[in-house]
Amino acid sequence: MTETPTETAPTDTARPEIQEPRAERYNPHAFEHAWQEKWEQAGLYRFDPDAPGEKHYAMTMFPYPSGNLHIGHWYANVAPDAHARWMRMRGHNVLFPMGFDAFGLPAENAAIRNNINPAAWTYSNIAHMTGQFQRMGTMIDWSRRFATCDPKYYRWNQWFFIQFYRRGLAYKRESLVNWDPVDQTVLANEQVIDGRGDRSGALIERRLMSQWHFKITDYADELLDFTHTDMPERVRVMQTNWIGKSVGAEVTFDTPAGPETVFTTRPDTLMGATFLVLAPEHARVAALTTDEQRAEVEAYVVAAGRRTDVERQQDSGEKTGVFTGAFATHPITGHQLPIWVADYVLATYGTGSIMAVPAHDERDFAFARRFGLDIREVIRPEGGEPMAADAEAPYSGEGLIVNSGDFDGLAGGKASIAGIVAALEERGVAKAKTTYRLRDWLVSRQRYWGTPIPIVYCQKCGAVPVPEDQLPVELPADVEFLPTGQSPLVLNRAWVETTCPECGGPAERDTDTMDTFVDSSWYMYRYLSPHDDRHPFDPAQARLLPVDLYTGGIEHAILHLLYSRFWTKVMRDLGLTTQHEPFAHLRNQGIILGEDGEKMSKSRGNVVDPDNLVREYGVDTVRTYLMFIAPWELGGPWDPQGINGPAKWLGRVWALYFGEASGPQEGVSEADLRYAVHSALKKVGGDFARMSFNTIVAALMELTNTLVKAKRSPVFGTPAWDEALHVFNLMLAPLVPHIAEQIWTERGGADSVHVQPWPQVDEAAATRDTVTIGVQVSGKVRGEVSVSKTAPQDEALAAARAVPEVARYLEGRAVVKEIYVPGRIINIVVK
Repeated sequence: MTETPTETAPTDTARPEIQEPRAERYNPHAFEHAWQEKWEQAGLYRFDPDAPGEKHYAMTMFPYPSGNLHIGHWYANVAPDAHARWMRMRGHNVLFPMGFDAFGLPAENAAIRNNINPAAWTYSNIAHMTGQFQRMGTMIDWSRRFATCDPKYYRWNQWFFIQFYRRGLAYKRESLVNWDPVDQTVLANEQVIDGRGDRSGALIERRLMSQWHFKITDYADELLDFTHTDMPERVRVMQTNWIGKSVGAEVTFDTPAGPETVFTTRPDTLMGATFLVLAPEHARVAALTTDEQRAEVEAYVVAAGRRTDVERQQDSGEKTGVFTGAFATHPITGHQLPIWVADYVLATYGTGSIMAVPAHDERDFAFARRFGLDIREVIRPEGGEPMAADAEAPYSGEGLIVNSGDFDGLAGGKASIAGIVAALEERGVAKAKTTYRLRDWLVSRQRYWGTPIPIVYCQKCGAVPVPEDQLPVELPADVEFLPTGQSPLVLNRAWVETTCPECGGPAERDTDTMDTFVDSSWYMYRYLSPHDDRHPFDPAQARLLPVDLYTGGIEHAILHLLYSRFWTKVMRDLGLTTQHEPFAHLRNQGIILGEDGEKMSKSRGNVVDPDNLVREYGVDTVRTYLMFIAPWELGGPWDPQGINGPAKWLGRVWALYFGEASGPQEGVSEADLRYAVHSALKKVGGDFARMSFNTIVAALMELTNTLVKAKRSPVFGTPAWDEALHVFNLMLAPLVPHIAEQIWTERGGADSVHVQPWPQVDEAAATRDTVTIGVQVSGKVRGEVSVSKTAPQDEALAAARAVPEVARYLEGRAVVKEIYVPGRIINIVVK
């Protein structure tokens, strides 16, 4: 099934105006939906790559079509939408697209539960969610929408796979994998949380399986270079730690099963090694284990196989392990070191074995204490005492080398490593080595609802890529879903059995599908030309790259964001782009929690339905509250009463333009009004640039108060008043697009408010020679006074004493002290 985009009319900003009589009170339901329809009919947000203005490519991470948008989707999208609108008003040619990350297990599980094809479930959800997005009032260009489950899209996943394969970046080998016994599929390490599948919650098993991998490790060093992308520090740290570059040396120990090479980042501590530890999966465990220890070792290996690498790394409990019965020979001292097996050592890091230096490593120290193994000090703080026999912790600093023969007295740590490695290399016992925690990306999945791997297997020719002119290899519609641990594609023999592209003989298709993170690794490029059937993206549109602003959750820092960076670098090396990174700027939003402070979930009953809120308050009120509720990058708990404030504010905004002035007369001057408007305009522009949305709303609320006062003052009806309403209308437009458009129309504005330029700050008007200072009497604020910024103390104090509210508290009292902090505070202490 292929999704067909809805066709819309060509862009035409001159649109028919709403003719209904204006309501005296703010009623968003009277015009919000009508404006959404008119914007769509006019193609107001259709992106034209050849339109004037500097390009600005803005994206939010696309959603999975689960069937319903929740308040988190709104939170993730409305603020970036406001920013994109602001950029457009500033003269940029803005591309703001949206699609759907449509492959994955939820659709497959739904198909099993409901006995339907995943495509039907997925496209039904896409249609519903697209309508929900449109009701959000965003400036998304829906003409560029696509779903990753469309063969027109995943054809290019397969094309990329073949390019990777030809460059040696896609390969198949047996490897230990994380097996989810509930979802019956392999999971990447990053998809295992506390030893459980991130979706099913099932305890993960370890299995040896033949799997396809992408060679992301070839780009490990380049992925540590962030000079071409602006990412939050937290994301950079997470990716750096995940890649885990370690510089050190490989040291060789003789063992009964042959030479064993270990990796260490501290070769300066070699003389402190007192035992070796092998990962349970290490190939030499069986050969090194003595008959007396075999039963115990084998039982331990089986138990360790039930724990994932992630779980073993995070384990802070008591160390476990078992002695193999064998010993290794220290390459310098000749001492016999016991060889142990323990699951705190990973087969996927270094060589899968370590030399344990318990005096200077926390994990080794805990293990040695647990099993009564020797602890030998070889690094000592300068001027420090020797390590005590009953020491409670190791020393992991640098200090000076001791108890190490020729190396004694050298500085420990980085300062001496290069020299020590060189000396060890001369002796033939070590060599310099750099290792990485990062492992190649395992992309095989035993699922149906994903991109078929475009490889066929021929007894004569082996593994053969499907010819590019035969792509896409489409998923068959008639499959049977059974919990067999194999892809449902295995059972569809009509699909599996095919012809070898090279020899024409019988062959079978690969029945695994690709990890769905393949889909999202390059989708930002597909938005440039989503209907191109000749290229993954139109090379003529490459000038729109990279994405200028990419927004989404921090939870994608290690998976999607790292994979998409890798993918772009491969595309660059394939000659498809000149970019080094997929996005120039990345920003993360926080999470909206339930009002109980917990993550929203149906099981907790704390989910907030945005559709219900829209029916009650209108779109613009919900948008406003989500930008006002908390700093966007932090998020916070939902307060069901908090939305009333934004609702009342928009009611005041409506009354400001269309209601009757009421209340006491105010003394707002023209200078006061222009200062309030232009200083607010300056602040709002700066806050948009910083993506500080809650302070933007606060500034506009504060300006509303001044405008309400101005409406009851002599400035009402003057050119300054008209300017204030005009500028305020434009400032509202990015945040609350519907009410801003309605106000614009009612006031006779031409075209749409959303194609108007952002107003310019009048710096002279935004600067005041006077400053308003709070006046305290004995520490309590009793009034305020406006004085010149350069007013001397005597003048400022005299003006403060003359304020009626202040004078009342001074009458009949003796002044003890007067404090004046220019521009900030006046405090008159009395008794």
